[in-house]
Amino acid sequence: MDDVPEDVSVQSGMRRIRLDLAYDGTDFSGWARQPGLRTVQGVLEETMATILRRYPPHPVLYVAGRTDAGVHATGQVAHVDLATDQLRSLRRRGAPAGIGEAELAQLLGQRINGVLGADSDVVVRSSTLAPEGFDARFSAIWRRYRYRVADAAAEHDPLERRRTVRHPTELDVEAMDTAARALLGLHDYATFCKPRPHSTTIRTLRSFAWRRQADGVLIASLEADAFCHSMVRSLVGATVAVGDGSLSGDDVVRLRDEGQRTGEFLVMPAKGLTLTEVGYPAAGDFATRAEQTRARRELI
Repeated sequence: MDDVPEDVSVQSGMRRIRLDLAYDGTDFSGWARQPGLRTVQGVLEETMATILRRYPPHPVLYVAGRTDAGVHATGQVAHVDLATDQLRSLRRRGAPAGIGEAELAQLLGQRINGVLGADSDVVVRSSTLAPEGFDARFSAIWRRYRYRVADAAAEHDPLERRRTVRHPTELDVEAMDTAARALLGLHDYATFCKPRPHSTTIRTLRSFAWRRQADGVLIASLEADAFCHSMVRSLVGATVAVGDGSLSGDDVVRLRDEGQRTGEFLVMPAKGLTLTEVGYPAAGDFATRAEQTRARRELI
């Protein structure tokens, strides 16, 4: 989910734009551009290519967290580098000739949303000129996710079906919360991650908690420096197994420490998961943080 891609820096004569995004992941095959499939990156890049068709090359987006197929976002962050002529081309006819780069950066989001249409399942919430050193992925210091489960004690709301997973029995939310908190810290989370070449499974899980809303829906809230592929849905699945009595809290900690993929719990469906926020350091620390993130994580 948050594996590190190649190093990307701002080239001379380019301006970096930060895009804050939200999307319903139901009809997307994930974030990452894939031939023949509808993805969030693909839709946004095609839209920018249409807007800037007279000013090649086509822009490329880089993102804070590459969400899987079916995963939603309310607080995704990406960046794109535009040449100065591309940026200036966004000025609408009749607008003042001296409009600044900050205002032009805002226009990029407006133009994208205009092409996508009012009923689009992806929207640019804001577009701003990025501070020096900002990198949507490498500068991030944490990511937050939320997962929704409606068990037998929860109200059945059909309007929430695209972002809520049903569970047939009533779950023990207190046992789930206790098990979740026991998993915190700097560890190798290989048990909960699908392995990828040249990618580490060492992460710092900063917070993981469960609560029941007034309507009975169970909400898991998780925060980490980064999450590897399938980590959130696996952590949720392990604690749901505690909630239905299939595993104990001690079992989950043991499985984490064994560091091996296991069939003792299920990886939860994607539709219950939403990326809600990405955190960044103070503006002056963007470049330093990016350098630190590129270094491979190692247990102390």
